[in-house]
Amino acid sequence: MAPTHVLRCCQRGLAWIPVIFIALVVCWSYYAYVVELCLFTIPSILEKVVYLAVFHVSFIMFVWSYWKTIFTRPSTPSKEFCLPKSEKEQYEKEQRPETQQEILKRVATSLPLYTRTGAGAIRYCDRCQVIKPDRCHHCSACDMCVLKMDHHCPWVNNCVGFSNYKFFILFLTYSLVYCLFIAASVLQYFIKFWTNDPPESHAKFHVLFLFFVAAMFCISILSLFTYHLWLVGKNRSTIEAFRAPVFRNGPDKNGFSLGFSKNIAQVFGDQKLYWLLPVFTSQGDGFSFPTRLVTVDPEQPTDSISSFTIGLQTTPLSESQNRLLGNDYHIEEDHKETDILKSGRLHILHHSSKE
Repeated sequence: MAPTHVLRCCQRGLAWIPVIFIALVVCWSYYAYVVELCLFTIPSILEKVVYLAVFHVSFIMFVWSYWKTIFTRPSTPSKEFCLPKSEKEQYEKEQRPETQQEILKRVATSLPLYTRTGAGAIRYCDRCQVIKPDRCHHCSACDMCVLKMDHHCPWVNNCVGFSNYKFFILFLTYSLVYCLFIAASVLQYFIKFWTNDPPESHAKFHVLFLFFVAAMFCISILSLFTYHLWLVGKNRSTIEAFRAPVFRNGPDKNGFSLGFSKNIAQVFGDQKLYWLLPVFTSQGDGFSFPTRLVTVDPEQPTDSISSFTIGLQTTPLSESQNRLLGNDYHIEEDHKETDILKSGRLHILHHSSKE
């Protein structure tokens, strides 16, 4: 039997086959469109210039976002989610699950954790030996825990998660634009070649096949694209869409939803100027996320004004998260409690001024 590391290397090599296939199809489509269609088939100079300009813009954005999706390394839990040496030794020696959970709970008190397993236990990865942050899952293909893991995509040979989810959405966007533009601009010449209107030429095969391939990819990408747009609007990952995250007060499929506009901002950032560019602008750090708890969490302090910021006292929010939580996403009960607090403060100030 071959050694394990040899089999692992073979698996990693085979995993690049879908990416190589896409790269070959893209290279051929570039040749077929630029050379066979624009240079040899289209008679109008103006039409050639316009088609080539639009084509190259969509081609560059597609390749750029695809490259970033493939080669952006997935983010993994930081060292603070690892068990200290003494607790780790105690955890490994202990055989009873109840005692192991007590060890994990002691360590987790200093971590910004909301979610639990279905049984209400602390989520711990025995493979990576880390306490899993919220929305973090272990990828068997990558053999690592990935922050805000969405899924493992064989077409990019990478895990789609917090570090590259925006790039993945843009990859779907620009691949759809790329295929739509090719299909739309090739259609009239596809009809001519299909009806044998122009004489036979070496460009006929490329033009006919180019339309079929573009239309096929367009249909397949469209469903995936619309599905992930829906996920972004709901602030869910693919895993959370199939299995609702379990909080300490129970499962809640909308636990991370902050409203449509703020859900979009979590993935694409605050500055709309960079939304369509494959540069990282996602909000947060990948370890903790603003939550919207539908019911009160009995394990959390009761003096917090905003129900979805419960538990974040242990770890300061980033500037982007503070902006995300700071404006208008407050439930009616929060407004009432805030008004009560304000009126109490005014009464104290008025009373002290009289004294």
